[in-house]
Formats: sequence, structure tokens, C-alpha cells
Amino acid sequence: MASFRATPGRAPLGPGSRPATASPPIPVLGSGEIREVQEEDEDEEPAEIHLCVLWNSGYLGIAYYDTSDSVIHFMPDAPDHESLKLLQRVLDEINPQSIVTSAKQDENMTRFLGKFAFEEQRGPRRPEVVYLPSVDFGLEISKQRLLSGNYSFIPESMTATEKILFLSSIIPFDCLLLVRALGGLLKFLGRRRIGVELEDCNVSVPILGFKKFVLTHLVSIDQDTYSVLQIFKSESHPSVYKVASGLKEGLSLFGILNRCRCKWGEKLLRLWFTRPTQDLGELNSRLDVIQFFLLPQNLDMAQMLHRLMSHIKNVPLILKRMKLSHTKVNDWQVLYKTVYSALGLRDACRSLPQSIQLFRDIAQEFSDDLHHIASLIGKVVDFEGSLAENRFTVLPNIDPEIDEKKRRLMGLPSFLTEVARKELENLDSRIPSCSVIYIPLIGFLLSIPRLPSMAEASDFEIEGLDFMFLSEEKLHYRSARTKELDALLGDLHCEIRDQETLLMHQLQCQVLARAAVLTPVLDLAARLDVLLSLASAAREYGYSRPRYSSQLHGVRIQNGRHPLMELCARTFVPNSTECGEDKGRVKVITGPNSSGKSIYLKQVGLITFMALVGSFVPAEEADIGAVDAIFTRIHSCESISLGLSTFMIDLNQVAKAVNNATEQSLVLIDEFGKGTNTVDGLALLAAVLRHWLALGPMCPHIFVATNFLSLVQLQLLPQGPLVHYLTMETCEDGDDLVFFYQLCEGIANASHASHTAAQAGLPDKLIARANEVSDLVRSGKPIQPVKELLKENQIEKCQELVGKFLKLDLDDPNLDLDIFMGQEVLPAATAIL
Repeated sequence: MASFRATPGRAPLGPGSRPATASPPIPVLGSGEIREVQEEDEDEEPAEIHLCVLWNSGYLGIAYYDTSDSVIHFMPDAPDHESLKLLQRVLDEINPQSIVTSAKQDENMTRFLGKFAFEEQRGPRRPEVVYLPSVDFGLEISKQRLLSGNYSFIPESMTATEKILFLSSIIPFDCLLLVRALGGLLKFLGRRRIGVELEDCNVSVPILGFKKFVLTHLVSIDQDTYSVLQIFKSESHPSVYKVASGLKEGLSLFGILNRCRCKWGEKLLRLWFTRPTQDLGELNSRLDVIQFFLLPQNLDMAQMLHRLMSHIKNVPLILKRMKLSHTKVNDWQVLYKTVYSALGLRDACRSLPQSIQLFRDIAQEFSDDLHHIASLIGKVVDFEGSLAENRFTVLPNIDPEIDEKKRRLMGLPSFLTEVARKELENLDSRIPSCSVIYIPLIGFLLSIPRLPSMAEASDFEIEGLDFMFLSEEKLHYRSARTKELDALLGDLHCEIRDQETLLMHQLQCQVLARAAVLTPVLDLAARLDVLLSLASAAREYGYSRPRYSSQLHGVRIQNGRHPLMELCARTFVPNSTECGEDKGRVKVITGPNSSGKSIYLKQVGLITFMALVGSFVPAEEADIGAVDAIFTRIHSCESISLGLSTFMIDLNQVAKAVNNATEQSLVLIDEFGKGTNTVDGLALLAAVLRHWLALGPMCPHIFVATNFLSLVQLQLLPQGPLVHYLTMETCEDGDDLVFFYQLCEGIANASHASHTAAQAGLPDKLIARANEVSDLVRSGKPIQPVKELLKENQIEKCQELVGKFLKLDLDDPNLDLDIFMGQEVLPAATAIL
């Protein structure tokens, strides 16, 4: 039962006045619109993920519980290599707080989890590895745990047999490893009491659903690639009031494409970014929706749907609070607006072409149960009254008994005023005023101001009245009339609250019984929100629809643009890309520093990535072939905690590409080898490229930007159709170097480092000397010291020698000129000569 706080009423009195007053028991509410209720961020608890995994005979069983939506996600038994690469991908993606497994495990799993638990992680926390006894993962015990669980999404009216059939339609009980993993996870949740640690022991961990997740057709992208391509970029929040709340998204691909109106849409968009896919059917279905909303005649519909999205709130959090009987006052209005907006989405999608799968799913999945939930809440809950009283209140005509008690309460102020007037007539004439007040759980009391003559407790006694207490210079008594009021009216406040709390509990049960319909609502609404967001960005930035082909080897991009750089630069020069087939699989890009090589590499990676998440891309045309991974060696993410040098980090990134890239992988390498000796770096770069070229048609699609011109001049790479040389076009205008930022075929003849040094602000004298030394090195001639510098040094040393002579004291009897000449003059003169 909810607890309430009551404040005793008081009547203000003027000096010398004798009015009889009574304080109203409840505030009078005026008519007006329902106040807008915003779901506060601080209401949401930090999300935790607890994962359970089993490995046996080359197969994995995985299930995890997410506290953000109180849903158990499971993956059907999936084959995995002995190195457990699939498990590593799952862990990288969901970042669990704890990993639960059986104490009796395969050696590979034991080694993997042992290494994972103790190795240095880049993240802010390492997951806790929890080993449970193998008996907790027994097949029959696990089935019993699943079937006997208390799930709010299963109607209570179902029999045991119907419950089994219902769960069998969701959970594949033929996946034995999965069933055992689910049983172990339920055991762990019950033992740790995740989310209900402080609740009564009879309160179970809320589970609002089971949901399947898969990792098939996913494109492999590591964290270094996400960082260097600026797909995500976290920054400290600029507001001093939100520093403690964490980070905000900076200038990143996710930042410019995220225009989602609801948090579930934003969460799904982030999930899509972490799960780029090769599933062409799924990608084209996303693009179909975006293309539909990009049509000019559909702009108004897109904007209307996007406005409805802002009312789709965190329903799982509300249902979780309902399950635990912790429902807040504004939860009802939030839930009502969410369901009502979902009905608006359904009606709108029914008028859209049903040939598009998403519109058809929303029109069908948003059932009439939504209307029933909205109708129940709208007809029962008094939103304005609930907010005003900060508790659940019901509308009139719901319960006649409650209405009658509220009418009696509404008439109390004038009635109590009349009672107080009559009481005052029977009191001592020295008492200037009195009032009759109502205090919940105590009852009706007569309140009298404390007189100056009432100094001691014995002075408080008044004949015919029972003294109760003194509060704020007011004496409170029970009289015969107040006792009659207690018997006549009773504790109306508490009775009304108890009855409304009972109605709230009944309403909660009705909503929870139909809560299963809200899961597809959130999933489909989030999907629509994401695609509306991507369509909005595509419309604003002029993106085009990519094409996919499983037969195409490589990528073809016509006049592609860097999605972030084009927003920061005044003008941006687009460049095309053609890789694979007869266009070569290894692109060696040379050119001066600052000519745009790195931007071009990132541009290729970002356009490919955007196509693989189902977004329109910044290009006139784009054809994307089969791509299974994107590897990069563009920027070194130095960290003291890693304990690795910059060059070692570079080597790790290249080694990851060498060991894992296939003929369908995209590899982007920028200035590899510059972190060590020039000859050694050049040799390593050449060796890596020759290794890939030796694979022939199995070579990955590689883009290499380098200033090692010797790679070409010394012909360190074999000639053939696999290698294609490109350069960034420039033009020398006198002493100036003009960058066109245009990619063309050919090889750069110089790095033009001196021009870049001049742009950086180095003195002309230093640049001229650098050019002189560079020319001498190329021609194989010895490097001579600078004559001007030599003369300056001679003058300085001569001045130093003269200074020593001037400081010499010839009158000093201890002076020995022979020693002075040998130790001071001769070495200095030799150095000058």
C-alpha cells in the first residue's frame, strides 16, 4: 500500500479578530489542460547485463538478462570455433557486467574465461566471472525453472499445460545448451536478486519477456575501426550540471545521423551501428522505408510520424515498476500517451502502402489490446488530480462509494467552519478564535491559539476538552463535537486512498495481463523511428541509395564524400572508388602530406559502413559487394594503461588484419611503418602487401596510403593486375603547392614535405637547409656544415677567449701563466682553428 503524508491545516488570524475558520482537507482543482509530463532521465537505473554461457561439443548456448528492459535475450545453440570467436563477438557487443557459467567446463572455455577475467581491458570495468555448480545447469532442473517462473506477460488464467505450450512457442526447447544456459541464468538471478535486492524475499526478479537475438550475417568491425572512422565519439558534457551523468556524443557519424525522437529508437540505431550486416533482404527492407519517406509527397507524413515518436517512452521500466508495485504518479500518463501514440502510428501505417514490410507489420501487430489499455487508463485515471495530489486518483463515476466520500470531503470546509463557530461560543471569552481541522490517522481536532497566560502545561487544561498536543503555538483538543465527527465521518482521507490504491492495483493487473502486446509495439516503433531519422539525414545531406550485389567483389563509389568532413569544410571535392574485378584489389595511394589521402581512406570506410547498416550514403552512386569485415590501421590509440609503444600498437592493428582478413574484407592502411627506422618500416610495409598479393584472387580489398615513395621507385611490389597506383593531384605554382584533393592514376614524384613545413610555420631558413640536405642525400654526396653557422660559432668562441683574458688578474702572485695557457688558451684556440 502506498504511503501518504498529511500536513495539519491552520487558519490565519488577524490581531483582535474572532473569526471561526476551518482548513479545507483537499485542494480544489480548477479546469484546464492536462499538464505535460516528461519522463525524467534520472528515473532510469543504470543498465546492467548478466550473461550465462555454456560450451559443449563445438556449440555455444548463450542467454543474458538486461535490466534496462527486464527481458531475457537468448541465442539458439550456435557452432563456434575452439578459439570461441563467436563468444568474443557477443561479449564485445553487449559488454556484460557478469559472465555465469558451469564450474565443470571444457578446457577451451576455462582458458578463455580465465584470460578474459584477468587480462587488462580497455573498458572502465571488467566483467565478473561467476562459476556455479554443474548441477544448477541440469537439463530437467532448467526446464522446471523455466516452466515454473513467474512471468507477468503470461495470463494468470492459463493452465500449466497452456503455459508450457505458450513458452514453447517462444523458447526452442530442442536447443539443449540454450535451455541449460537459461536455467543457470534464472538460478543466478534468483540468488543475486538482480534489481530487487532490497525488496521482500517473496518478490521475484521481474522478467517481462524472452527475446531471440542472432549474430549471423554480421560484418566484423573492431573498436579501433569504430574510433578512427569516428563512427562513435564520446565527449565530456559541457554542462557543469551533467558532468556526473556521463558523456555526450561528439562529432561522429552516429551523432549526425541520430535524429531519433524516442530513446528506444536511439538504442536501436546504436545497435544497428554495432551490428552492420550482410543480409541483403534486411538491408533493402530498411532502404525501402527510407526511400518512401524521401519522396516529396510523403514529407508531411514523415514529420507527423516523427512527432508521434516523441511520446513513445520507456514502457519496460514502467511495467517493471508495476510488477514491483512501485508505480509512480506520472507513469500512468506516460503509459497512456505511449499507447495512444502507438494507436496513431497504427492508423497512419494502415493508410500507407502495405507492400512495405514495416508498415504491414505495424498495421497488423498493433492489436486492439492497445486500444483496450488506453481506454482503461483514460477512463479510470484522473491525471490532473494525480499530479496535484502526488498520488493515484480516479475520475468521477468510477466507484460510487469513492465519489460519495469525496463529496463529503468537499463539503467539509463550510461544515467545519460552522462547527468551529458553535465551539467558540462555548469557550472562554479570552480565546480570540478557534478552528476545526482534520489530520489523517488522528481525526478531527479543535485548534486554539496559545494565550499569554498559558505558560505551564497545567495551564493548557480547559474544562470539557481533552488536551492532545501543542504545535506551532496552537493547542489541539478533542471535544465532544470532534468525537462525534470522528464517528460520523471517519478517516475519509485514508479510506479514499485505500480504495483508490486498490483500484490502481486492479488496473495494474489488467495492464500487465496485456503487457505482451507492448513488446512488438516498442520494437516496431523503434525501427520506424530509426528509419525516419536516417531519412531525415539523407534528405538534409543529399545522400543516395546504395545498391548491393553478392556477386560483386569489392566496392564501386561514384563521387563519394566524407560524411563528417563535408560538414566542416567550406568546399569538399568528391572522389570515386572502384575496387575489385579488373580494377585491382590493392590500391597504393601516394601524394604530398595534407593532400587528402587519409580523408579518402576514411571516406571509403564510412560509405561502406553506412551501406552495411542500411543507410543512404554520401555519393552519387554506390555499389557494395560482399563485405565481411573492415580493418583499419589509420591512427594509433595510445594509452598508458596498455603499456605498448605507438609502433607496437600499429603492428597489432596490422597483425589483426593479416590474420583475419578474407577475400571479402576491406583493409584501410595509412602510413604504416613510419613509427620505426625508415628502412625497417618500408620493409615491413612491403612484406605485408606482398603477403596479401601472394594470395591472388583471395587477396582482400586493400587501400594503402603511404609516403614511402621507395616502395614504388625500388619496385618492391610485384607487377600485375592486382596492384593499382593512385595519387592525389597537385600543381606547383612557383614556390607554392596547390592541392586539388582529386584522386587520379599515377605515382607522386615527391612528398613535398617542405611545402607542408612552410604551411606549419617553420622559418624559411630551416626549410632551405632541409631541402639542401635532402638533395645531398638523394645524390649520395656528403653533407657539409653550414658556413654561416661555422663563422658564427668562431666569433662566439673568440669572444669567449677574450673574456677569459680580460678576467685575468695579473697582480695575483699565485697566477701561473704557463698553466693558464695550457688549460684555457690552447684548447680554445684549437677549437677556433
